[in-house]
Amino acid sequence: MLKYFGTDGVRGEANKSLTPEMAFKLGRTGGYILTRHKKDDEQAKVLVSRDTRISGEMLEYSLISGLLSVGIEVLECGVITTPGLSYLVRAQGADAGVQISASHNPVEDNGIKFFGSDGLKLSDALEEEIEKLIDATEDTLPRPSAQGLGTVTDFQEGASKYLQFLENTVPEELDGIKVVLDGANGAASHLVSRLFADCGVDFTTIATHPNGLNINDQVGATHTEKLQEEVVKQGAQLGLAFDGDADRCIAVDEKGHEVDGDHIMYIIGSYLHEQGRLKHDTIVTTVMSNLGFTKALEKKGIKNVRTQVGDRYVSEKMWENGYNLGGEQSGHVIISDYHNTGDGMLTGLQLMLVMKKTGKSLTELLADFKEYPQRLINVFVKDKNSWKQHQAILDVIAEVEQEMGDNGRLLVRPSGTQEMLRVMAEGPTQEQTDQWVDRVVEVVKKEMA
Repeated sequence: MLKYFGTDGVRGEANKSLTPEMAFKLGRTGGYILTRHKKDDEQAKVLVSRDTRISGEMLEYSLISGLLSVGIEVLECGVITTPGLSYLVRAQGADAGVQISASHNPVEDNGIKFFGSDGLKLSDALEEEIEKLIDATEDTLPRPSAQGLGTVTDFQEGASKYLQFLENTVPEELDGIKVVLDGANGAASHLVSRLFADCGVDFTTIATHPNGLNINDQVGATHTEKLQEEVVKQGAQLGLAFDGDADRCIAVDEKGHEVDGDHIMYIIGSYLHEQGRLKHDTIVTTVMSNLGFTKALEKKGIKNVRTQVGDRYVSEKMWENGYNLGGEQSGHVIISDYHNTGDGMLTGLQLMLVMKKTGKSLTELLADFKEYPQRLINVFVKDKNSWKQHQAILDVIAEVEQEMGDNGRLLVRPSGTQEMLRVMAEGPTQEQTDQWVDRVVEVVKKEMA
């Protein structure tokens, strides 16, 4: 098991568990691992970007110092979305990219995630190599003192290149649809107005004024309440909410109801299927996707392949088998005809394109999607990885699963980014589902909280 890396890079409370010292080590070791294929006369190039958190600059300077110390040329992109960085790594022919962000987490957290030259997140094997260098008793990596040191180049124009790419994924203007955009006071805040204006959209925005402390603060993809109210208030056809680094998109329909990643993939997947463009008639999701999603797809002749939780596992399954649509219930949606990672703004544009092409509202597009009652509770625990060592937890899980039979589903797993255990159940009624989850949570709290 990896020591520092979770499902989405290295995360922790900024300046405490994720310190400038650790950022320097990650830059130095990660930069070396990802550029070691370069010949001596070739300059390695790595792109670095961040979201709007107040701790971003502190970690960015330390990370860049680590990269420079092993002779890497750094292109500093400033504040840009994670999928924006992923795109620019490939577009610029860079060796790697590093995003400083904790995505949907609260402002006190931050994270560092690496991308390879293909714009994809690193494999477990590469992350393990980086960790071994971090924990090595002696640092034997190169230390050029003058010639051979890395340099930093400002690359603020990268944002414009990325926005042009997104605009080119839409073959026509998206006029006639009124939308409210929620930037989560994050990395998309200064991008959404430019993009959606260029696409001919009638839009208004909320949460697009970051101050370093308000990222994800009761707004964005994990807190859609304000967006729901605003959509109804303005009589908009939909709302689109992004998270702190804008790799997620959660929508809101014209009635103010939340439309999650499962619903979005169902709409886009159904449209692609009807157009003969859904490769292998398959959508890849994680085990968190609703049973109703799978059953609705089956009625359309679409298969649902599931992976463990984490968008990189969805991505890996897609590349292995040539699928072109996948994602997570949480709003990570990968449309590989355009991009190789989850991209909230791209997802929003494609969702609007389906609405424009079909002339249907989100409610109409989801008419055949019957969701199973579901409940998810996150329980903060002392050691998330030790839960299987508690026999009482294993016993209550077995009891609940026996009661469920074929009429429900229970999933217990540790969070990939926080010290918590996630308990999720689906069942025939909300009351029964709630009872099952509450029984398991009660034992988890007693044993581990």
